[in-house]
Order: sequence, then C-alpha cells, then structure tokens
Amino acid sequence: MDPASATFDTAFWMTAGFILLLLVCSGFFSGSETALTAASRGKLRTQADKGNAGAERALKITEDNERLIGSVLLGNNLVNILAASLATALFTRAFGESGVAIATLVMTFLVLIFAEVLPKTYAITNAERAAALVSRPIMFIVTIFSPVVAAVRLLVRGVLRVFGVQIDPDSNILAVREEIEGALQLGHSEGVVEKEHRDRILGALDLNERVVEEIMLHRSGIEMINADDTPGEILDQCLQSSHTRLPVYRGDQENIIGVIHAKDLLRAMYKIIGGPEGDAKKLKSFKITDVAMKPYFVPETSTLDEQMRQFLRRRTHFALVVDEYGSLQGLITLEDILEEIVGEITDEFDPHAEHPVRKAEDGNFLIEGAMTIRDLNRATDWNLPDDEANTVAGLVIHEAQMIPTTGQVFNFHGFRFEVRARQGNRITELKIRPL
Repeated sequence: MDPASATFDTAFWMTAGFILLLLVCSGFFSGSETALTAASRGKLRTQADKGNAGAERALKITEDNERLIGSVLLGNNLVNILAASLATALFTRAFGESGVAIATLVMTFLVLIFAEVLPKTYAITNAERAAALVSRPIMFIVTIFSPVVAAVRLLVRGVLRVFGVQIDPDSNILAVREEIEGALQLGHSEGVVEKEHRDRILGALDLNERVVEEIMLHRSGIEMINADDTPGEILDQCLQSSHTRLPVYRGDQENIIGVIHAKDLLRAMYKIIGGPEGDAKKLKSFKITDVAMKPYFVPETSTLDEQMRQFLRRRTHFALVVDEYGSLQGLITLEDILEEIVGEITDEFDPHAEHPVRKAEDGNFLIEGAMTIRDLNRATDWNLPDDEANTVAGLVIHEAQMIPTTGQVFNFHGFRFEVRARQGNRITELKIRPL
C-alpha cells in the first residue's frame, strides 16, 4: 500500500473533521462567554418584558456569573485541549517529529482566528442578540457541569481566602448605581448624552444619598410673619412677599405656631370685611391663628427621597427643618427637592431668577457665598467636593480653618478663591477661577 494513502486514510480525515468540530465548539464557548458577560442586563430585561424567551433565559443564567464563567471555561478548555491533542497526534503521524511544531503553529492560528477573535468580535458587537441565541444550549451546559463547577468554585474561593480575598455575591447588585453613573459620564464626555440629561438622571439617583440639611433654606434667610402684628401689617407683608407660604411665629422666631398660605389669608380677610363693598375696619377682629395651618416639622437628617415621599403622602409642599434638639434650622419645600433633579426653577416672582453664576471679563466667576457646591458644580461642570460643606462659603471656611476677611485669596482643589464681600461672619460673594 502507498505510504501516503496509509497516512491520509479515512481515520485521518475523520480525525481532521472532528478537530474542526471541536474548533466550532471552542468558538461557540468563546463567543457565548463574551456575549453573556458583555450584554446589558437592562437591555435584556427590556427584551424579556417584550416576550423574548431567549433574553429571559440569558437573564437567569447571568444571575450567577461565577457559575456561568466556570461552566463555559470548563467546556472551552476541554474542547481546546482535546483539539490540540488530536492535532498533535495527527500531524506527528503525517510529518513525524516535526509534526509537533507544525501542529502548534496550525492550531494556534486556527484557535486564535476562528475560535477566539472571530466569535468574540461578533459577540461583543451584538451582545444582547448573541446572548439570547446561545442562552438555551448554555443553560443546558451549565446544568450538566454544575457539580464540577461547584467543586472548582469551592477550591477557588479557598485559595483566594488564603490570600485574603473575599468574594461578595452581591457586588454586581450594589454596583448598579455606579455603572449607571459611569455610563452617563462616559456618554457625556463622548458627546452622546447632553449635560442637562446627565444632571437630571444623576440628581434623581442621588436623592436617597443626600439629606434635607444639604439643600434647606437656612433659618437666617427665612421670611416670617409675626402673629402679634396688626392685620394691615400682615396683609402688606404677604402682598410684598414673593412667597406663597410663610411661617408664623409669636414672640421668639424659634416659636413657630403655624404656616399661612396667601390664598387662605386673602380669602379669610375678604370674608371678614364682607366682600368688595365691605368695611375694612372689620379687619381689626382678624386673628391669623384662626387661618394658619399647623406647622410640619422634619428632622435635618431625613433623606431627600424620603422627604419627597412624605410631601406627596401628606399633600403638602412646605416643611420646617429642626435639629436633634428641636431647634429651627431652616425650611424645605417640594420645589427645592425637584430642583435637585431638573435644575433651578424660577418664575416672574423669583428675586433670584438671574443666573447665580456670573462670569467676569477677566475670566473669573462671581459666586454668591450661599450658593451650594452642588449647584455650582452643575452650572460649571466642575468637581468641587461637597463632603465637608454644603455651600461655597462653607468650603472656603473649612479649607482656610478661619473666617476670611475681604480680599483674602486661597488656592485649593485646583481653584483660586478670592473673598469679595462679607457681612458679619458670613461670606456673601466670592471670585473663583480654575488654576
């Protein structure tokens, strides 16, 4: 028999065909691993809600990534090692001792191109679609290999524990917010996501992380009505005020006895005088306590998310903020919380309707000291820290470890801060520019 015929016999071609089949299996495992790990669970959930059974299976599989990766890698290594062993035997039979080197070169090329790069490239560009397609066979493979993978998992965790590494099964769940935030920041830097859209979504996500104290109007800025004033003075103050609701106090401003709504006040006074043809002298009998609503107090440590829920549940938009000792610290409204999401809300009665950040001709920014650091960051796209202070003035005082005088200049966090104006112990205006 011809030696060449004996070498390239039926067994040779069957082995070659089996090697090609193993390469296809290797490509399937590689592509599946990439698709299932790169697929967005959010997009898969959307497709599953629309009735896509493959997306539903993919979601179920990816709930335990450790088991998924273990099963896929086990299958991939099995077929790769088996294919390499068969190729080595095949080429050694055909070319002798040099067959080992030839088998290494050929299998490296075939595995790299057809079992790694090609399937992974397709999978990463069509992650959700590929994940849905491979979900059924992968679910079967995960089920078959689960005993082996469980043993491997115990071994791996034991080895990692020796080196002080702990595996947190809830890490993916806890990282969802960071993943969304990172995606928005990346999208904004690439010009895909508008700054306003990014700020609104991040503002909504932050509501549960921030407390009332951070955004409340400080008590020094609260406009109040003295219950002992005459009805005429109270009416004049309400008409001059730009606010619809005003706290009512008696004696000491800490002693809040109610909250008056301008509509309730005008309606009550109109009723007392007897309509458009009535006698204004009858207002002398008016008592504001008969009209004022019961004040609603909230602790300064309440989260914005919880406070918004309370506003909606109580059907009120106005609350007074107190500290742990019950002392008045400020006030907060539903509008204040909504502004953390949508930005500044102004109307024709808002005295601060102008943009709070003004840019001077020399390139510096003129900022009110009471402006919150968060609002400044949103307006300028800066990243000044707000861990130690809520307002820009508070940040300067914290970093300077003193109450600065007018004209003092400080450099920190990559910015130059100049104190432009001060009233008492309050910094009222600052000039800021990036260094």
